[in-house]
Amino acid sequence: MEKKKTFYITTPIYYPSGKFHIGTAYSTTVANTIKKYKELRGYETYLLTGLDEHGQKIQTVAEKRGMTPQEHVDEMANLAKELWKLMKIENNDFIRTTETRHTKRVEEIFDKLMEQGDIYKGQYEGLYCVPCETFFTETQLVNGKCPDCGRDVISMKEEAYFFNMKKYQKRLEEFYDEHPDFIEPAYRKNELFNNFIKPGLEDLCVTRTSFDWGIKVKKDPKHVVYVWLDALTNYITALGYGSEDETLFNKFWPADVHVVGKDIIRFHGIYWPIFLMALDLPLPKKIFAHGWIMMKDGKMSKSVGNVVYPELLINRYGLDATKYYLLRTLMNGQDGIFTPEDFIDRFNYDLCNDLGNLLNRTIGMINKYCEGYIPEYSGCINEVDKDLEEYTLEQIKVSEEHFENYRIAQAIQEIWKIIARTNKYIDETAPWILAKSENGKEKIESVMYHLAENLRKIAILIKPFIEETSNKIFSQLNIKKDLQTWDSLYKYEHIPEKTKVIEKGEPLFIRLNKEEELSYIIEGMKKSL
Repeated sequence: MEKKKTFYITTPIYYPSGKFHIGTAYSTTVANTIKKYKELRGYETYLLTGLDEHGQKIQTVAEKRGMTPQEHVDEMANLAKELWKLMKIENNDFIRTTETRHTKRVEEIFDKLMEQGDIYKGQYEGLYCVPCETFFTETQLVNGKCPDCGRDVISMKEEAYFFNMKKYQKRLEEFYDEHPDFIEPAYRKNELFNNFIKPGLEDLCVTRTSFDWGIKVKKDPKHVVYVWLDALTNYITALGYGSEDETLFNKFWPADVHVVGKDIIRFHGIYWPIFLMALDLPLPKKIFAHGWIMMKDGKMSKSVGNVVYPELLINRYGLDATKYYLLRTLMNGQDGIFTPEDFIDRFNYDLCNDLGNLLNRTIGMINKYCEGYIPEYSGCINEVDKDLEEYTLEQIKVSEEHFENYRIAQAIQEIWKIIARTNKYIDETAPWILAKSENGKEKIESVMYHLAENLRKIAILIKPFIEETSNKIFSQLNIKKDLQTWDSLYKYEHIPEKTKVIEKGEPLFIRLNKEEELSYIIEGMKKSL
């Protein structure tokens, strides 16, 4: 029996400093979509998410709330798990960096790296951004502030351990040369290489002594392991690396893709590969760095008052509409802008008009012209049929290529071109006119089959990201499980003769009153502050 292909995908484990907004939920939504797509392609998948619970930032937030750090992260973990449940994220594991299975392995990894000479003791003096948990040189600052978040940095001087990054500089450069597609999109890789690697790597400070919320260095417990050495190793500790049972690690490592935000690409594209090289472990196959979901007035921020939480949208408009908008917004890793107006327009035009009306019209016409039964496939009886088939099959290939390269927004865009072309096909064939002609029976049956078959294909294509809607289409067309597979996309002769559709289908989406919904979203944003 042929061994099933495996696919390991991770999201960044989040700093649990507060409730997750749609921007922080985006990474996990992308990862879950890739997981669902790979399952459709026959892979055994493993999706990891979780929380990065150590560091000075967490300790500071907890103190402000009058809680211990552990109490704070426990509360945040419950909120995160509830959100992933609401969003139907099908993660196989949820790791917390305060768990023994992780902390024990990090202690051992630190000891190993110290014993083999990769980590040494010294004095750190420099600039540090507390919110980003990141050290910077003077030249890396932008207008004297953190280049990532724009906040003030502080001067620090303390005893610390350092990782010898220079030792791996040449090896990292060679890896980049040999793996030009390691980071996507390519311009993120170029930024990373030109701004950080090419100028020469500085040794990395990997411990702190000015706070104590973190994993202690076993041989020198006044030192706390730097949050990024701690956090990044979750990708292997979650699989049991270094434990008595490394079954999952042996099965799924190296990761097929790390899905990360652009703000943490430096840690994943430089530190993480070097840590793995030092541990003599294979590097992940791909790092996909996406942009941010922005607001008109800049990055989402609770202090600014421009935050949108997923629950606000899901509870009113449904999970599929929310996920569709999030995934459709960011193109090729670039930033996207959320506006209530655009959300409502996407709902009304893309989901309600384009997709929902296509299904409603098709179900109605099959019932009206074919007694509720999808006719038998009779091939292409004219050029319009042929053009539809050729266009659809070509678009499926284009969409598939985008899915394979994790360009989810582009894949969705190409799928919606199929929907638009299928709607146009109705206008081109005009079934209401064919029904009145003497010899229109064969033609109208061909039209009804092609409409039903294209909807079947569309339902398969959208399944990775709006599964509930996909299942509703299958149900209304009475499409059985064996015809809901990716492999069945590439031909037209599939739907069995005399398949009975539903007599009157429920609308997939009901058109929104724009003025009312604008008021709801804007007021909801204000109340969430």
